[in-house]
Amino acid sequence: MRKLALLIYLILLQPDIVIATSVEIHIVSQLDEYRDYCLDIKGHKFKAKIDHGMQAHTCYSYQGTIAVDQGFDPLKLAKNEFFLPAFDVCIEAESLSPSASLRLSKCNRNKLQQFTFNRNGRIQTTGENTLCVTVDQGKSRKGGGGTPVHLKRKLTLEPCSAELKKYQIWGIRKNN
Repeated sequence: MRKLALLIYLILLQPDIVIATSVEIHIVSQLDEYRDYCLDIKGHKFKAKIDHGMQAHTCYSYQGTIAVDQGFDPLKLAKNEFFLPAFDVCIEAESLSPSASLRLSKCNRNKLQQFTFNRNGRIQTTGENTLCVTVDQGKSRKGGGGTPVHLKRKLTLEPCSAELKKYQIWGIRKNN
């Protein structure tokens, strides 16, 4: 009983305790999607398929909340760990080479999971810092829902460059 009372006290009466909420990571350039593109697990919200990897998808925050398949832990993100708590996985590169895709795996801080969110907004692999998380430059594809229909694009690692800047500069936000 004392433990329960202490827990209630800590949660309700201590304003210094911060409960981490999810944040989304969105491409700064809107490209062809005014709702922005976010890092997203392929699939739909809680039905997302972690074995299918990552994509750039219309951000769901326009609906009022950050979706679980786009929600990153801000405390871990501050330590360059791209952790999606609803699925207990981290982003991982398929390899440290150009055109490699992004997949998901149990977090273990291996070299394929080490990314740096640099001051310029680029997400670079730590092991090969010339590679950046990049949204596909081609035409977007229609997703399975939304009004108007959500859009999606492929995500790969590509050489960091000024020419690809609008496909490589990312931002973080709590909600729209």
